[in-house]
Amino acid sequence: MPAPSKKAFALRLDPALYAAIERAAAADLRSANAEIEVLLREALARRGVKVDPPAPPKRGRPPRKET
Repeated sequence: MPAPSKKAFALRLDPALYAAIERAAAADLRSANAEIEVLLREALARRGVKVDPPAPPKRGRPPRKET
């Protein structure tokens, strides 16, 4: 399930473009979704658009609740 801070939307791509994204993602050990996000961030940075880095995922157990 995606993190609630992520925006989900449908994206229609040319099949050849998506295949190229999948190949690039596999080479970088990423999902196609993560690869698209990286490519978009790189393209925006080249245009001078500043985007804050994503928050790292929370790892480990949640804090213990006091009973």
